[in-house]
Amino acid sequence: MFKDFLLSPPLLKAVEALGYTEPTPIQLRAIPVVLEGRDLMAAAQTGTGKTAAFGLPLLERLLQNPVRQRAPRALILVPTRELAAQVSDACRAMARNLPIRGALIYGGVSAKPQLDALAGGVDLVIATPGRLLDHLESRAVDLSKIEMLVLDEADRMLDMGFIRPIRRIIAALPAMRQSLMFSATFSDDIRVLAKSLLRDPVIIDVSPRNAPPELVDHSIYHVDSSAKHPLLTRLIVDGDMRQILVFTRTKHGANRLAERLVRDGLACAAIHGNKSQGARTRALDDFKQGRIRVLVATDIAARGLDITELPHVVNFELPHVPEDYVHRIGRTGRAGLRGKALSLVSRDERERLRAIEKLLGRAIPVAA
Repeated sequence: MFKDFLLSPPLLKAVEALGYTEPTPIQLRAIPVVLEGRDLMAAAQTGTGKTAAFGLPLLERLLQNPVRQRAPRALILVPTRELAAQVSDACRAMARNLPIRGALIYGGVSAKPQLDALAGGVDLVIATPGRLLDHLESRAVDLSKIEMLVLDEADRMLDMGFIRPIRRIIAALPAMRQSLMFSATFSDDIRVLAKSLLRDPVIIDVSPRNAPPELVDHSIYHVDSSAKHPLLTRLIVDGDMRQILVFTRTKHGANRLAERLVRDGLACAAIHGNKSQGARTRALDDFKQGRIRVLVATDIAARGLDITELPHVVNFELPHVPEDYVHRIGRTGRAGLRGKALSLVSRDERERLRAIEKLLGRAIPVAA
């Protein structure tokens, strides 16, 4: 039970209002470590409650050590705008009964509301590295009083090339701080790098490394590249698929596929890094509400998407990095519900398929 963590009554009240009952495995193991003030590197599959695993003890520590100051005391870094908004919403809900103020900082939108929030004084900053670095270089934010740092989806941030901005941000933090790294997967290189950022960390791995969700049924279709689009349309229509998240490797490919599906009469939208934040937010909301049937996304844009009861994920193109397959299909098979992951594999993607199957430790069955 969450009360066993000895959280403050206002936090427990928020937990109850959110409908949390039994802590998940990552919460059971991470929350006590964070409350003790230890550094932590934690690997857990997406959808297992990582945000509450660091959010609840982070808020508790801020509440137990109140300080009257304008500079933020806790920083959560995430790789994408969508994940930043998702983490911010979750933290706001958990802190609904607390005298704790936060600021959400990411690119693609006007900086003025962010600057106004920072100027007014906040305890917690949730940010993407690029925009936060902009504010840091313009001296709009003071990170010298940070007590707690969280790197969420740390593997993706480093894979996306954020290591240099992250190091510049960390250089602006106090050396004596608590640092936490949470991620769905950790490659060996990422684990080595993490050890350079953390101080004697507790290491938690609540699931097999790079293991796919257990409630996902995998299948592949061997198909020529030129036949992928008509096959996808036929699978959607004949299978009466109602909510499908489709992955492509490039922004251009996402746009092109979305346009083709619309011409086929399917309500569809694309999201990727070149889309404005407003367009990405609208597309995701339309998808969640069932106003569009198909959402086409690149890996970067899809990081952090939290879609309840998503039944289907389709790999229109296999990812370059095998671990990204695990992340992609982690969008489905959540909350105890089964999901389906379909992959359309062309001849030139056979090597990528073999790499994915090697990572999974088994062959993916060919669809009948």
